[in-house]
Amino acid sequence: MGWLQSLFSPLKKLWFRLHSAPKKRRGIYILYEDVKSCPYEDVHVLWSILVESHTLRTKV
Repeated sequence: MGWLQSLFSPLKKLWFRLHSAPKKRRGIYILYEDVKSCPYEDVHVLWSILVESHTLRTKV
């Protein structure tokens, strides 16, 4: 029966990982709400540059 448990253990871990509460997104986008609420225009310009460079890197 030990082999049966060793077979189902990884499947059980995968099941719990897929059906657990979703985690917050990671990366630069966790700062999006802070940047959006910031009143300074230069912060918004820097954010747009950062997002553009990030999307260019992910496309390549």
